[in-house]
Amino acid sequence: MLAGGYVQADETPIEYLAPGNGQTKQGYLWTCSRPGGDVFYRWETSRAAECLGHLLGRQFQGVVQCDGYRAYRAFAERSNGIKLSGCWAHARRKFHEAREQTPGRAGWILRQIQHLYRIEARLRENQAGPALRQSVRSHQSRPIVERLRQTLLLFKSSRRHLPQSLLGQAIDYALGQWTTLEVYLEDGRVEIDNNLVENAIRPTALGKKNWLFIGEAGAGQRSAILYSIIESCRRRKIDPYAYLRELLSRLPHMTNQQIPEVTPAAWAKAQRNIRRTSRS
Repeated sequence: MLAGGYVQADETPIEYLAPGNGQTKQGYLWTCSRPGGDVFYRWETSRAAECLGHLLGRQFQGVVQCDGYRAYRAFAERSNGIKLSGCWAHARRKFHEAREQTPGRAGWILRQIQHLYRIEARLRENQAGPALRQSVRSHQSRPIVERLRQTLLLFKSSRRHLPQSLLGQAIDYALGQWTTLEVYLEDGRVEIDNNLVENAIRPTALGKKNWLFIGEAGAGQRSAILYSIIESCRRRKIDPYAYLRELLSRLPHMTNQQIPEVTPAAWAKAQRNIRRTSRS
């Protein structure tokens, strides 16, 4: 996954038991995914920037798409060869929250962002590759993005709203992230937002409602491994139960060198070949 040079990253808090304290503490499940590929998780008891070094490794170089959490920027500043890409969904969300207070200005901004998403929808319908996506974005999306930037700067300088207002906060967030928000215009591999990796986190949110916390800090990484397997199966439309049943029956007779043969990606490819053979 990391060899592709483009990943999406996010993190979510999860409580874990702290023996001796009579209470739970807060840990984090860090998530890394590649659009169209697999997803993996890593457990950390911290939300600090160095956790990204554990997630991505010290050798990773490329684009990391993320939200505006400052740890990502801190990690990128101390790492060579890492470029951050922003998330338009996060920027849009803040203007949506401001719409009730300032329907005119926030509504206009939301319409411009909607135009950007319509362009992306057409590209997906046409199954456009990176080169075509970059070309279309350069001609169609970039003028909209530039118009948005100029308007936000105008709104900010007019002082017709308080910086502490919802619209003021939305404008400050967007302008503060602007360099990263423009990255997707320059790289056809990059998505317009971080929604795919956020979708990968949703099963953990459902889990937290059922099991409430992880047994202890050391159990967190075991949960991360299981989530990695299950979610990667789901992304490849594999029945996790069928996959795990076959995997666990084969593992006792395999060597470490054979593990790449039974990853979800390899297993899905093998199943497609079996179906193709049975039809011919």
